[in-house]
Amino acid sequence: MKTATIPSLRVTPELRAAAESVLRDGESLSSLVEDALLQQVERRRTQQAFIARGLTARDEARSTGDYASKDDVLASLDAILEQSRRKR
Repeated sequence: MKTATIPSLRVTPELRAAAESVLRDGESLSSLVEDALLQQVERRRTQQAFIARGLTARDEARSTGDYASKDDVLASLDAILEQSRRKR
């Protein structure tokens, strides 16, 4: 498979120095940038999926008229939090 390049990125000398200062042993600036790009792509995909699920839930609630009350939602979240605290 052929590889592609990402456009050059102009940054301030301070940002470059900051990036270089956090490189791990054997890590290059290019690999740090590639890793950051991969993480951002995954973060945005996750965010898009979250928004899509929310919009679908909204549309379903509108069409059925079946909404969860604030108190029910907060009680459910409190139960999840309490269960998580007990596991620790």
